[in-house]
Amino acid sequence: MDSDSRKTSGCGYPVVVKDAMETIIMSGNIFDEILTLKSLFINKEVLRHSYLPNTMIHREEEIESLSFNLVEALKGHIPSNMILYGVTGAGKTAVTKYVCKQLQEKGEKIDRKVFPVLVNCRQIDTQYRVLSHLGNTLLEEFEAPDIPFTGWPTDRVFKELVKRMERRGGVYVIILDEIDHLIKKAGDDLLYNLTNLNSELNDARACVIGISNDLKFTDYLDPRVRSRLGQQDIIFNPYNAEQLQEILHDRAVEGIEGNALSQDVIPLCSALAAQEHGDARCALDLLRVSTEKAEKESSELVEKRHVRAAQAQIECDQITPVIRTLPTQQKIVLAAVMINENNGLKNIQTGEVFYIYKQACARVGQSLLSARRVSGLISNLDMLGLITANTVSKGRYGRSKQINSCLPDNLDVKTIMANSESVIADVFAHSYKHQSRL
Repeated sequence: MDSDSRKTSGCGYPVVVKDAMETIIMSGNIFDEILTLKSLFINKEVLRHSYLPNTMIHREEEIESLSFNLVEALKGHIPSNMILYGVTGAGKTAVTKYVCKQLQEKGEKIDRKVFPVLVNCRQIDTQYRVLSHLGNTLLEEFEAPDIPFTGWPTDRVFKELVKRMERRGGVYVIILDEIDHLIKKAGDDLLYNLTNLNSELNDARACVIGISNDLKFTDYLDPRVRSRLGQQDIIFNPYNAEQLQEILHDRAVEGIEGNALSQDVIPLCSALAAQEHGDARCALDLLRVSTEKAEKESSELVEKRHVRAAQAQIECDQITPVIRTLPTQQKIVLAAVMINENNGLKNIQTGEVFYIYKQACARVGQSLLSARRVSGLISNLDMLGLITANTVSKGRYGRSKQINSCLPDNLDVKTIMANSESVIADVFAHSYKHQSRL
């Protein structure tokens, strides 16, 4: 290559200019060759979380409990409010969608008005936004314009929602997915209003279904709201490895070419996901990404090495943005856990985390939260899967948490947090006194 056809980038790397352009022009569109590759997938969408299968295996009891309650809507009665608990990937949202889809289909056949409305409370996370979303979901073509994204008093939005529900009639199943996130951010005023809807309605009925990963989120609720909301609870236990194998096998039949998977792939994906609290989403991601990696290599067979590579990629892809976007105080608490572990501690107690956290806040000029608030942040980090915080009994000395990080070894968490906020780099730069253990 001639010296005049090569330049240097700002990073010092050579950049091909003339010859590269000629190569691209001669080779045609960059997607031509990729499109000609043989795909190992029949239908990749089958392996995504959003796909709703025709049957939900290993959730028959939960489906029966939910259906037995919601059948009241087909009779024109008010179903009980419910809370569905379970770890991430236990099938709570999928089962609810599955039952509500069939509920609506049956309602149309027997001329009963039933309207399930799903709200993702991690995306729609204020009382105003939830009420406006519900109101706009019920908007008829001939009705007034949408409720604005902001600008109305909340009580006006609530009255508009009631008016639209009355005009339509029927029974409304309001599903609040990740309800604990909404409560922790916006309080329980919304739940008070929604669980009180039936006292405002004459020609319509409504029930509320909350979906949560946090078994203790109702501790944040006013007792009146708690008693109205938790009329029925359903616990979704984690899937075990054998159940995950059957789920993956069913999806693979629909989604992946018949001879594309080696016999070890589905058992390995299932075993790895079972270790992660029986997470079906994790299992599906592993199977999909493993197949993508084999396809990228032009391999006709997905093997265990592809699963291992997929696991490393998924851990980085999923955990990195979670760590990067943690609030400052949660980053400091996580740093305090890591600093304790770097000092050789395991099964760290809440007081040991708080001891380092207090020193770190003083040294980097951050406001100090109470021990109770820090305990709440530890629970949040546990729910996000960044640490484990198991409560153990100390007999007459009360109860305590045993805290350990569960961060992937191949992830530089310290650098990720430090790059996202300079104050965290200062946290790790200091040395700390550690509590002595008895």
